[in-house]
Amino acid sequence: MATIGHGGINHRAATGFSKSSAYDQHRPAYSETAVTELLNQTRVAGKKNAQILDLAAGTGKFTVSLAAREEQYEITAVEPHDGMREVLAAKNLKNVAVRAGTAEKLPLDDESVDVVIAAQAFHWFATMPALKEIYRVLKPHGSLGMIWNIEDYNAPRGHKATTSWEAKVQDLTWTFNDNEPRFRHEKWREVFDDQIKSTPMALITASDPLFSLPLGQHVEPFEVWLPKDKIWERYNTISHISVTDGEKREQTYKTFMDALNGPEVEENEKKEVAVHGNTYIVWTTKVPSKGRSSLGGVERIDA
Repeated sequence: MATIGHGGINHRAATGFSKSSAYDQHRPAYSETAVTELLNQTRVAGKKNAQILDLAAGTGKFTVSLAAREEQYEITAVEPHDGMREVLAAKNLKNVAVRAGTAEKLPLDDESVDVVIAAQAFHWFATMPALKEIYRVLKPHGSLGMIWNIEDYNAPRGHKATTSWEAKVQDLTWTFNDNEPRFRHEKWREVFDDQIKSTPMALITASDPLFSLPLGQHVEPFEVWLPKDKIWERYNTISHISVTDGEKREQTYKTFMDALNGPEVEENEKKEVAVHGNTYIVWTTKVPSKGRSSLGGVERIDA
């Protein structure tokens, strides 16, 4: 079970993301195509002044993309981590209100936003209380969108890494098991299934889900070339890596660099190495009325 620390933040997230400036510098941004895909599927692409909640906005890696859109969205960026919120607020993004809050206690009125977006974050609060709170602030037929940039070395166990060095680092990543929620564990999906799990009462009453199933999903591969020291710095922004210290940290660094310096690793003329991964885009819509006996599937919208 996740441990909740000061301010209602998962303890591992609070400590793992304490180096907020480093996170902002080394974590990847989102491609324009991925951002457009998510906004299209959540039905706010082209919608002028749409009300958007950027939930667990962090240092604003996704908020920046939203604020730059020609739709001129009205954005509320909610982030519980003080350090990350300070980095985000310092960016002074247009039409962005930065506020403290958690997924379980949002500082917004009922049915006040068109879409809730959780970038690189939903796995931290994939609980029924959070889902109910997201439901509360969404307008009828509003959408919930989720997006993650996931490098091969931090991917689910069944994902085949593109190169041998990334496969070795993926194995290293999976040696860390602190029983905290991670995207790669894919447990975050279970909260949506929990909406309609059979119970004795369900035999008598109709299912009453909050969000439609099945979840929509689109996957976009990415590749970026970086110097080896920057690849380590990027890897070190993963929360459970950043908090390692002492002998454990030394061994983690050695294993990582041994993989990255392997004879089979290809470098370009700038001595950079390719990092591969996928951007996962997931969406669903609010079921606005109670007493529904069935779920509508999530329709894919082609741009």
